[in-house]
Amino acid sequence: MTFDTLITDSRVVLPQGIVEKNIIIDDGKIVGITHETPSCDHKINGNGLISIPGPIDPHVHYGVYSSIDKAAKSESHAAAIGGITTMMRMLRLGSSFKTSLEKQLEASSKNHYVDYTIHASIFSKHQIDEMKYCVENGITSFKIYMNLGGDIGHVYMDMQPYTSKLDSANVEINNQIVKETVKEAASLGCPVLVHAEDYESCACGIKTAKEKNRDGLPAWSESRSPEYEAKAIQTVCKFGRDYGCAIYFVHIGSERALQQINQEKQKGTKIFVETCPHYLTLSHEKQHGYLAKVMPPIRTKKDQEAIWNALSDNKIDTIGTDHVANQLDLKLQGENVWDALAGFPGIGTIVPILLSEGVNKGKISLQQFVRFTSQNAAQIFGMYPKKGILEKGSDADITMIDLKKENTVSSDLFGGFSDYIVYEGMKLKGWPVKTIVRGEIVSDDFEVIGKLGHGKLVERHIK
Repeated sequence: MTFDTLITDSRVVLPQGIVEKNIIIDDGKIVGITHETPSCDHKINGNGLISIPGPIDPHVHYGVYSSIDKAAKSESHAAAIGGITTMMRMLRLGSSFKTSLEKQLEASSKNHYVDYTIHASIFSKHQIDEMKYCVENGITSFKIYMNLGGDIGHVYMDMQPYTSKLDSANVEINNQIVKETVKEAASLGCPVLVHAEDYESCACGIKTAKEKNRDGLPAWSESRSPEYEAKAIQTVCKFGRDYGCAIYFVHIGSERALQQINQEKQKGTKIFVETCPHYLTLSHEKQHGYLAKVMPPIRTKKDQEAIWNALSDNKIDTIGTDHVANQLDLKLQGENVWDALAGFPGIGTIVPILLSEGVNKGKISLQQFVRFTSQNAAQIFGMYPKKGILEKGSDADITMIDLKKENTVSSDLFGGFSDYIVYEGMKLKGWPVKTIVRGEIVSDDFEVIGKLGHGKLVERHIK
């Protein structure tokens, strides 16, 4: 029998350890991990490389500043070069899912290089009533933004497909919306992703900082204290316990937030924790200008160390980018940190940052890296064992990495929508060199060679 593809001589990261075996691929699936060398149509020489389960970015914003028909092309291109095989979009719609979702799904279906799936953001009682409709259409996770309300309730929703107009909105995510979203998600068996910052406290902190004419990233961080994260964490975890809902905290970057999460876990809350590369590499003590403005803010060197320690101790489950596909003219609107846009691109750099700063510096092991970037997300969001593992029967989503490869980060390396990157000039050791999605090579040595439209919406199951 002749198979489609054989990857030879690479080191393969499996849950039980790292082995030196060949990977046999046929019809988009892994059909064997073996010492044998069967006949194949295409052979990939993996000598000196490591084969890992395709990384999943669980936290990506695209379709906001360019419509999804364009954004899917540009951001999945950046993802492919960065070794990401599945990207999870934070869908934000101000209108009814029943009138808008189908158009978004249709525009997405033709325009991805890599696989993708969706978290639906909930902003209103009407959308809570439509959560079951989302589940019926393959969306089995929901997000709430506890940072939005009152004077700081402004948000850009996702654009309508095939348009170029920004969709500006103001929302009020009060505790009743949070409670009802958690209750409905629990009844559907779905996790709730939470941006945990108490918006009333943040609004007060920002107002005080402006009155004192403060500016810069330190002022931004101080105005949104980690205590405001802890307050929101405490609030939503009570609802999680009341209704038996799994709570997934996105972009955790402070020691105080980790402490509060630990307290809530001890009370019996089912919690998953995500952090981001910028909380591992950036701090307001070293970064200048406004490019690294993000919500929650980058914190201190001490917080950075706390996040690395939590990763090392397996107290964090996933690492997402919180990638925002925006551009400099929008990012740096205005003349101070308060006017600058929050969020920045990062989907292309998550893998090399974690390899360079984590694996190669001994802070995390390769197997931990795989759990944080692939296996855990696949398990949490109902894609396992189709995704997140290299085993017989799973999708042949494989990223081949070179731990010795050195390269310098630049904004034009990834071919995304954004014309800047906060990691510009950063020298990293350890890069993805081949990205394989369901058996097809979509990126090879920093060049996308896959077919647009190869990426598919991932079918998920509810536990």
